[in-house]
Amino acid sequence: MAIQRTFAMLKPGVLQRRIIGDVLSRFERKGLNIIGLKVMVIPPLLATTHYAEHKGKSFYNDLIEYITSGAVVAIAVEGDEAIQLVRRLCGPTAVCESLPGTIRGDYCLHTNHNIIHSSDSPESAARELRLFFQPNEMVPWQDGNEQWM
Repeated sequence: MAIQRTFAMLKPGVLQRRIIGDVLSRFERKGLNIIGLKVMVIPPLLATTHYAEHKGKSFYNDLIEYITSGAVVAIAVEGDEAIQLVRRLCGPTAVCESLPGTIRGDYCLHTNHNIIHSSDSPESAARELRLFFQPNEMVPWQDGNEQWM
């Protein structure tokens, strides 16, 4: 197993629906460590940088508008195989493919108002963590329960 860091972001719909705790508890119950957490409003330049790979796609403008429409929660997560585990907890991006028990399967109704983003590779995780967190804003910790996870 490899300890990894990854990035996740709870989008404005999570804050509007007041389900931040429900979503964060899924990461904690899985045994992942939340090592960075901040509530912020994403400026347009950061939004376009973050979602640069989607520029030119039909949903791009709506995505930028949605992500900058309200506060988000940026999350740095650490743990064994964290990138893949967070992706699995989130479920597929397409809401109709997200099974109950996943975050998207339980809380999303429309793909274009998806409530969570998560890094899809080690390279994306490193880039996204750098965009949203300074190194001193991530605090690795251990609770001593690794043998039980």
